[in-house]
Amino acid sequence: MATVQGTGNKATVRRLHDAIGGGVELIWQTIDEIVDPDVLFHAPVPTGATGAQALKQVWPVLLRAYPDLRVTVEDLVEEGDRVVSRNTVTGTHRGEYLGLPPTGRSVVYDEIFLYRFVDGRIAEIWGVVNVFSQLNQLGVITT
Repeated sequence: MATVQGTGNKATVRRLHDAIGGGVELIWQTIDEIVDPDVLFHAPVPTGATGAQALKQVWPVLLRAYPDLRVTVEDLVEEGDRVVSRNTVTGTHRGEYLGLPPTGRSVVYDEIFLYRFVDGRIAEIWGVVNVFSQLNQLGVITT
């Protein structure tokens, strides 16, 4: 039985990533279907929102800044009720982002997210995004 649950949880995380290529409406629909409305989201959210609304508010910001944003899953690991996704993110800065006007620069950065599931839905998320690398590539900070 654990294998079936594991496959389902991994498939759920993949479904979330696959929705990114379909635009904001598909992302929001997918969030409604697979994320608990009161999800605990342990990652910086500039809007101050909580729960599934926090996730919904992140995507329009990212897709305006990086309309060609792509998230490639490099590793997907499951242990019990948790799935870890290590991703590579790519995009071209074509819209305002964190107060920075478009630079036209391409970025490639890494992120890792840990998802905890309850009854087949994402109930808690921890995220680590390499914002330093992203801002360095945009020329905001230098190493």
